[in-house]
Amino acid sequence: MPLMSTYARLPVAFARGEGVWLYDTEGRRYLDALAGIAVCGLGHSHPAVTRALQTQAGQLLHTSNLYHIPAQEKLSDTLCTISGMDAAFFCNSGAETNEAAIKIARLHGHGKGIAEPRILVFSNAFHGRTLATLTATGNFRIQEGFDPLVPGFVRAPYGDLHTVRALVAANPGICAILVEPVQGEGGVRPAPEGFLTGLREVCDAHGLLLMLDEVQTGIGRTGTFFAYQQIPGLLPDVLSLAKGLGNGVPIGAMLARQSTAALFGPGKHGTTFGGGPLVCAAAQAVLDTMRQEAIPAHAEQMGGLLRQRLRERFGQHPEVVEVRGMGLMVGIELAHKPERLVERALEAGLLINVTAERVIRLLPPLILQEAEIDLLVAGLASLLESAS
Repeated sequence: MPLMSTYARLPVAFARGEGVWLYDTEGRRYLDALAGIAVCGLGHSHPAVTRALQTQAGQLLHTSNLYHIPAQEKLSDTLCTISGMDAAFFCNSGAETNEAAIKIARLHGHGKGIAEPRILVFSNAFHGRTLATLTATGNFRIQEGFDPLVPGFVRAPYGDLHTVRALVAANPGICAILVEPVQGEGGVRPAPEGFLTGLREVCDAHGLLLMLDEVQTGIGRTGTFFAYQQIPGLLPDVLSLAKGLGNGVPIGAMLARQSTAALFGPGKHGTTFGGGPLVCAAAQAVLDTMRQEAIPAHAEQMGGLLRQRLRERFGQHPEVVEVRGMGLMVGIELAHKPERLVERALEAGLLINVTAERVIRLLPPLILQEAEIDLLVAGLASLLESAS
């Protein structure tokens, strides 16, 4: 095949999907506990998204951002209403969203008279694979071979407010803090209690932007539309979204508060495809459906039930260190790096992945039901027991 070998692909190809299930080209069924890596929150072939795509595809696909795009304007209004933010910039992916955030942070820094603005980021973070977002990412293994990386980042241990305060005091060039409310690639690690509130206080005290990367946690995944909404009074200056926003259609969005959004004047940033009519129609259908059917609340309920059932099943298992997460973003930390666990799960009709070397990451569609939770827990139990 004339494809570059950038992926270690599993030996399966899917032909169709329905709800939380995928079917391969041989007709075999799989319980999807990964949802395209937190993308298909409404599951596969959701009728509202399908109708929106079909209707829009028959009317108009692309005009470019040289002109007004009504679907984009409607979507920005919906997102800002839900989030409490003031303006949106649309792009195509999470990495592009974080690139936009990095650029707006540097504009903020230069506006404060900082010659070389710096952004404070965290160990074990993941923000993307472009050169700037790769630098912001706290995974030295995936950075290997791409030197020289982009300057302008300072790193702190995740959850360590004391070090954050010390670094900000010692580095007057720091103009923003970029952080995930839950580190997904870093092992499904929720921020410690008080950490995000403490970061907001540091930013307010020093005139920094608080930039939340909710590419993976946003759009209902953690039990609210955005993870920060579970912390009373917390509002970021910049919010990065993608993944679940389009339910499989590639769209990213950077939201910002008014004073920050004003830094992006004409010519400061742009995109050819971002925010086109097709993807905005899909994203609008996603948000409308989630609000009408209270999907984030359902994710909170099912996520709590999933973690409860996992703890009941694996509470005394010698290989399970911890079950943690928020909503339907769940991690099962193992004592040792599992051998062929993802491959054996595939053979058993279950789609999962392992991140941070030994954390089973579960990101099922947000429409998951109790019966499917029982199937998922039973399948994982069978896999872990056969490996022990």
